[in-house]
Amino acid sequence: MASRYDTIVIGAGVAGLAAARILARHGLAVALLEARDRVGGRVHTVGGAAPIELGAEFIHGLPQESWELLRDAGLGTYELRGSHLRFANNRLQPVHSDGEDAGSTLGSMIAWAESQPNGCDVTFAEYLRLREIDEANAREARNYVEGFNAADANLIGVQSLALQQRAEDAIEAERLFRVKLGYQELPLKMAADVRLAGGALLAGHVVRRITWRRGAIEVEGAEFPGREFQMRSRHCLITLPLGVLQAGTVTFAPSPARILAHAGRMAMGPVVRVTILFKSRFWQQGSPELAHLSFLFASEEMPATWWTAEPDEAAMITGWIGGPRTALFRQRVAARGGSDPLLTECLDTLGRIFGRPAHELRGLVSSWHSHDWQQDEFAMGAYSYAPAGAVDASLRMTEPVEQTLFFAGEHTDTTGHWGTVHGAIRSGIRAAGQILADKAP
Repeated sequence: MASRYDTIVIGAGVAGLAAARILARHGLAVALLEARDRVGGRVHTVGGAAPIELGAEFIHGLPQESWELLRDAGLGTYELRGSHLRFANNRLQPVHSDGEDAGSTLGSMIAWAESQPNGCDVTFAEYLRLREIDEANAREARNYVEGFNAADANLIGVQSLALQQRAEDAIEAERLFRVKLGYQELPLKMAADVRLAGGALLAGHVVRRITWRRGAIEVEGAEFPGREFQMRSRHCLITLPLGVLQAGTVTFAPSPARILAHAGRMAMGPVVRVTILFKSRFWQQGSPELAHLSFLFASEEMPATWWTAEPDEAAMITGWIGGPRTALFRQRVAARGGSDPLLTECLDTLGRIFGRPAHELRGLVSSWHSHDWQQDEFAMGAYSYAPAGAVDASLRMTEPVEQTLFFAGEHTDTTGHWGTVHGAIRSGIRAAGQILADKAP
């Protein structure tokens, strides 16, 4: 017999957790279903003494929603500091910030976007051509936009980039923070809050089908180790990642065609990240900048973006590659063969950057970890972005379907914070408010 609830929330990433936490605290009977055996979604921490982030890592700026939750959870944080270096022309040189050479191009883009008639949008690549940006600056700006947004410059829209930049400026997003014990501690605390408030959190529950009519939901799927389940409720909040929505692995009867059409207008960005733990911080020798290295940008290399644990003293380096270059990176890794071609590719790159033989660096490796979010069946991408002409798609996805189906997740954030933990949290808070408003007499 199917279990009955007031609200079923699908997905225990931070959007689903934020919503379920509020709904349960308001006395609703809530079931939070998660396909994985853990909570957090694209927040995923592994490791022991040194937390290793395989998903979201940084708190970007001072978003109120995130900091309220962090304070409530009693989680310590620290702000990143240290030097930023660039590897170009076979040498390392200081830079003031990521995207230094792209900054003026992006600044002029925002002013241009604001001057356009309502509804006018072009891709970032089209913008570079229209404005006749010189080749060197255009290359730097394109690399920055594609790497940071995990986006294709031939798709991502200038209007969404302008909205994003204004949103980041408002929260001082250039400041970056980490959770001392690992980002996973935040969703774990949120999950504990859900349970404490009486909500049911059911991991290992893979939703396959949602059948609904106004005010009546039936959710069907499988739970480990293969048992079928059915649940019923009045409301259903869907926080599936955009890539999963677009893949159609969860079917709806009937289809919320309008919502899915707007989901189809957006794009999901691919990211591969690799974190290597070494026996020592070998990169510190040679200059004061290397002694406190934080970020390193090597636009002609793959991965092109690297960072250390600075100011933490862990001997750890993370490599990041996002956007269209991930496909080329995968091809290069696959062509290598061997037992660990991904690690070999990364060590070769680090060897070129630091002038050290790759075999010497391999001898310093203690462990390494990687994740390809596009290949993750429960994510199918790292985070979303809005192509040209689709800047309104997120807003359209926030509209409830007959006050029965509701949607949340970073791809539904309407304030320019796509692809962020705080954007996902904000969307869950918004959706919870919509459900509570419908419940009110």
